[in-house]
Amino acid sequence: MAKIKSANGEEIEIKDGGSIREACERLRVPFSCGDGICGTCRIEIIKGGENLSPLNEKEKALGGNNKKRFACQCKLKKGEIKIKF
Repeated sequence: MAKIKSANGEEIEIKDGGSIREACERLRVPFSCGDGICGTCRIEIIKGGENLSPLNEKEKALGGNNKKRFACQCKLKKGEIKIKF
């Protein structure tokens, strides 16, 4: 199982290779469109960015990079990440 930790200490497990969207919603990351268009679900990757799927075209168009990702677009390959929003 993969794990997402928030900067305030909350943790949620998801299956390896799963989307982080639902877990981030449970951590109270704000969402609007959910389709990589609005950018409201931008998260800062504090630790474990290498465990995420590569940036996709929608993230690149919104200005994403290795430290700023969009929760509606990421998948957690394995391991854990720590995020701030």
